[in-house]
Amino acid sequence: MTLIQGYLFRQILMPALAACAALAGIGILSQSLDQLEIIVERGQSVWVMIKLTLLATPQLIAVILPIGLFVGALIALTRLQREQELTAAFASGMTRWSVISPAMRISVMFALASLAMNLFVQPWAQRQARAEAFAIRTDLAALLVEEGQFVQGPNGLTVYVQDIEQNGLMKNLFIYLNDDGAVRTWSASEARFGRIGGEPVLTMIDASMQEYSSRGVLNYLSFDRFPFELGPYVPEDQRIRYKPSDLYLTQLLSPSPAVLEQAGSRGELLAEAHSRLSSPLYALAAMAMALAAILGGAFSRTGYTLRIAKAAGAFLALRIVGYGLVAASAWNGWVNVLQYLVPALATAFALRLLFRALKPRRRRSRVGALRVRPT
Repeated sequence: MTLIQGYLFRQILMPALAACAALAGIGILSQSLDQLEIIVERGQSVWVMIKLTLLATPQLIAVILPIGLFVGALIALTRLQREQELTAAFASGMTRWSVISPAMRISVMFALASLAMNLFVQPWAQRQARAEAFAIRTDLAALLVEEGQFVQGPNGLTVYVQDIEQNGLMKNLFIYLNDDGAVRTWSASEARFGRIGGEPVLTMIDASMQEYSSRGVLNYLSFDRFPFELGPYVPEDQRIRYKPSDLYLTQLLSPSPAVLEQAGSRGELLAEAHSRLSSPLYALAAMAMALAAILGGAFSRTGYTLRIAKAAGAFLALRIVGYGLVAASAWNGWVNVLQYLVPALATAFALRLLFRALKPRRRRSRVGALRVRPT
């Protein structure tokens, strides 16, 4: 890049990044407010809320990147045109393409960043968030234990803990279980939740168990350590059920029977795969439409409000159509072609307007216009 192109590159890049950061901040704030339920109703820590909010950020960024690029490019190009810096660049002998090439390079960078986000970062973050949400939903420490209270759980289970330390160690545990009339009680001086072989257990230390036999005899057993299995008392769905947004591209294109059973139909998975591959094209369309709004017409000292409004409306309609195509592709596989074609055609049309504006309009010559009237 030349010195002037480097200057234009920086002048457009910084507002675009600032617009994306502002939109991301608003989105993260909205996500954090939604996650307050985890603290209020589930008894989780603030760190868990922050972790879930951050894990939702990659999917949010993939959505706002084209929008932030469009807004930032409009701001930067409007300022450059108002201060006649673009006019000076053209007057110095730069061609139309050499002036807009820094902006298009930025759009390519945003498109590649969006593609990487869609293919790698987003599915990883979504899977981590899904696993974290599953752990919260099956967190028996929050569901079955409350310090100093008898907590009644499912299937006749009642748990009492006298004291819970900050490291999760429980003191003086009492468990009452009524299994269709068969009553058992456990007591332990210490206990801790954990997992053995992926199954949730409550490991009791210095424990004892009491129950009456069928003959009415009291049986008493003591244990140094006893793993009390909690599988029957957790929610029935013990598997993490992934959605199409949680899967990697290879899983979307070649799903296994297990993935099809829990994530959705083959059409839905293919629609999600093509959406991830085609959505970066909207970054190119966003920059092309922003350039067409500012440079796609004659210079105006009064501003470009009308052209910017038209470009913003067109870009909004383009994104709405894009989301509609993703939904329609789940039912008709041929619609997946339009997921690539629509943003590509929008980019080509905007660039056509941009380069056509450089050509002066020629008036059609009229026959006989130069005839000399007889005197």
